[in-house]
Amino acid sequence: MTQNRRMLVLRAVVEDYIRSQEPVGSSALARDHDLGVSSATIRNDMAALEDEGYLTQPHTSAGRIPTEKGYRYFVDRLATVAPLSEAQRRGINSFLSGSANLEDTLQRAARLLAQITGQVAVVASPSLSKSTLRHVEIIPVSMTTLLAVVITDTGRVAQHLLQTRHIPDAERLSRFCDRVNAGCAGQSLSRSAATVRDLAAEPQWQELRMLAESLARAFAAMADDERTSELYMAGTSRLAHQRTLSDLAPLFDALEEQVVLMKLMTALSEEVHENGVSVAIGSETHTPGLLHASVVTSGYGPESAARDGGRHQAADDAEPVAFVGSIGPTHMDYATTMAAVRAVARYLSAFLAHDGSGAHS
Repeated sequence: MTQNRRMLVLRAVVEDYIRSQEPVGSSALARDHDLGVSSATIRNDMAALEDEGYLTQPHTSAGRIPTEKGYRYFVDRLATVAPLSEAQRRGINSFLSGSANLEDTLQRAARLLAQITGQVAVVASPSLSKSTLRHVEIIPVSMTTLLAVVITDTGRVAQHLLQTRHIPDAERLSRFCDRVNAGCAGQSLSRSAATVRDLAAEPQWQELRMLAESLARAFAAMADDERTSELYMAGTSRLAHQRTLSDLAPLFDALEEQVVLMKLMTALSEEVHENGVSVAIGSETHTPGLLHASVVTSGYGPESAARDGGRHQAADDAEPVAFVGSIGPTHMDYATTMAAVRAVARYLSAFLAHDGSGAHS
């Protein structure tokens, strides 16, 4: 019973500190929370929690604040992320449904998430390495160069120049394109590269072997290029109002390191959690600039659209094609941030599943 009560005290300290950002004392807990014990007992519990590493006491105050371990315990006990209200969900739909295309939707999603949380929002475009081929068009642009326009299942369009010794006539090129689309539609770009290489070995395409090899290399390069994911970021200006100047420099450096950020948030978004979001606190990010920050992420993708808290058939084993995330101080409002990140990720999943024709969160 003592341990249970002690953890209720910890939760109360975390909640109060998130709200006030001031060290929390035992008398305030006794007054504001129905813990059923005296402030003296709460003070003893807080001392024990400090000994166990859940709380720390700033030298200037008698109150205590949570440590990373304290926040981690608190976040892990948020087993169910409270859904956003119907009005909030309608607001998300209304704001995002006015977008013209995938890029516009992702930019809007970042701005909206930053607005809801008051923190930095990061939204990645679908990774080409995790996309499947919907269609490819090959267009001559010079005597020896063609342009491959690749459209994926997530609506992304990529372009790649292909070199060849000579350009085939329009009818032959069209038949080759049709053959590539028939063989590669629905395949990953890396698998499409192998399919086109097999195609190049067929006698009927002998004179187009150089073109086929060039297209296969292009597919393979697109599949391997991590930079093909664009990052959309919003809310960085809000940091200056929340952080001390000494914290800002390493945090801005971390936000500038987009490859590092991409790897961190991609890895987090691929961890399957019951509530659909992942949280890394301080040193858990393994990123020096984020030592005083927390990162909340969720993956999204067309195959994840069914994952909706029991309202639809679960698809938790679906691999996300990209992520939505929020970066803020370790004393962020975790419950609100987790709910907002999950809601925006679900909207984007539904958007992709509906080919951008409309979605609901």
